[in-house]
Amino acid sequence: MSDVALTMAHHKRPFADYQPKHFLWSVAADTNGKSSIAHITLNRPEKKNPLTFDSYAELRDLFRNLTYATDIKVVVISGAGGNFCSGGDVHEIIGPLTQMRMPELLEFTRMTGDLVKAMRACPQPIVSAVDGICAGAGAMIALASDMRLGTPQAKTAFLFTRVGLAGADMGACTLLPRMIGQGRASELLYTGRSMSAEEGLQWGFFNALHAGGEVLAQALALAAQLAAGPTFAHGVTKKLLHQEWAMGVDEAIEAEAQAQAICMQTQDFRRAYEAFVSRQKPVFQGD
Repeated sequence: MSDVALTMAHHKRPFADYQPKHFLWSVAADTNGKSSIAHITLNRPEKKNPLTFDSYAELRDLFRNLTYATDIKVVVISGAGGNFCSGGDVHEIIGPLTQMRMPELLEFTRMTGDLVKAMRACPQPIVSAVDGICAGAGAMIALASDMRLGTPQAKTAFLFTRVGLAGADMGACTLLPRMIGQGRASELLYTGRSMSAEEGLQWGFFNALHAGGEVLAQALALAAQLAAGPTFAHGVTKKLLHQEWAMGVDEAIEAEAQAQAICMQTQDFRRAYEAFVSRQKPVFQGD
């Protein structure tokens, strides 16, 4: 290994033993028996799992650092106690915000936006398992995920206007219209009303709905399916899905041509070919 490669490798590290302070973290094995499926549980069920200044920052830092994870292929996010996340804690965040001046307020709003940026920039696909209340920043965490599984009881609300703020928060005005359409997004962002689970499914917010007792298991099963795939190529797919929002068709086609040529140099591409020739199922290693 070259000196440059060794230096780059020093930035990589496993995350199976990560110890968070403000939420739960566990890592399960994929179908190959390797630790690779991370599960974040927002764990303040007595208040429907709201976020605090500290949990915002810790989630942001975690997703930033997952870029360097050697053992995490997919991330699942859920909430404890039958709810996903009720947004920012009224007493621990909203109250203090009313006492802050502009520099402090801007520091906070940039931090919350940085969480969404970090989720979109980390190479691992993110699957949210949404049950019950999914509101405010919680709705944005679900929106920033790559896929969302919901329950019939899920109620998703971008309720920023309910507290006297703009619907433009954490990237909502760019992410939500792209997912459910401009008119539907406008209604939800102006009114702050809850989107029902059935609406979310029909509009493309949810990929599927499952019973409350099954949604997490279904999310973990989807994560296992993704983890068994070509994870380097999944990271390329995620990056291009994000970058191509700002590209014209010609630029996007060229970007995909370059990306696919890179993926054709991976060992997973060769493994898939050799498995096809021998009529076996490929076992991807992510390299």
